[in-house]
Amino acid sequence: MHAITLGLAATLLLTPVIGMAQDRLPTIPPAQYTEAQRQAAADFLATRKVPVFGPFEPLMHSPEVMTLARAMGDYLRYKSGIGNTLSELVILIVAREWTQDFEWSVHAPIAAKAGIAPAIIAAVRDGRRPEAMSDDEAIVYDFTSELQRNRRVSDATFARADKRFGKPAIVDLVGVSGYYTFLAMQLNAARYKPADGTNLQRFPE
Repeated sequence: MHAITLGLAATLLLTPVIGMAQDRLPTIPPAQYTEAQRQAAADFLATRKVPVFGPFEPLMHSPEVMTLARAMGDYLRYKSGIGNTLSELVILIVAREWTQDFEWSVHAPIAAKAGIAPAIIAAVRDGRRPEAMSDDEAIVYDFTSELQRNRRVSDATFARADKRFGKPAIVDLVGVSGYYTFLAMQLNAARYKPADGTNLQRFPE
C-alpha cells in the first residue's frame, strides 16, 4: 500500500492554503468572531497549527459544524486505513466529480508529492479512467468513481476492495469520499475560489 512520508505529512499539515471567499459565505474577520467562533478557531489552531483556512472559512459561519468537520478530517486525511497517498487519489476524484476548483488546486500538488503519477492526475482532471494504475490505485479509483457517479458500488468492486484492504479500510475509503464531498458541496455553495485561479473544465450536467 502506498504511504506518504511522515516528513511530508508534517509539512502539509503545517502549510496553510489561501483561497478567496465570495459574498455568499464571506470569511469572518477574527475580530468579529462570536465566543463560539473564537473557541472553534482556537481549537483549530491548537490541532492544525495554522489559523482557520480554506474550506473551514465558510464553515466558520457554523462553528460547531466546522469543529466537527475538522475533527473528522484530522483522521480521514492523515490516518485512514487506505493510507495518505490513496486518500489523495480519492480526493482528486471527488474534486473532479464536483468540479471543485479549490479542492483540486490544493490536492493535485499534494497528490503528486505523495506519489500519484502525473498521468493519473491528468486523466482524472480530464474525466478519463487512468490507463497505468497500480492494483491498489485501480481498486480505489473504481470504488470511488462508482460511488460518486452511481451512488452505489457493484458487488465485484466491493469484493476487490474488501479482499485487498478489509472492511475497516473500506469504511475509511467511503469516509474520505464522503468527507471531501461534504467540503466540495460547502465550497461550491459558498463559491469559494482558489487564489491561484484554478478553473476546472465544466462537464455537461
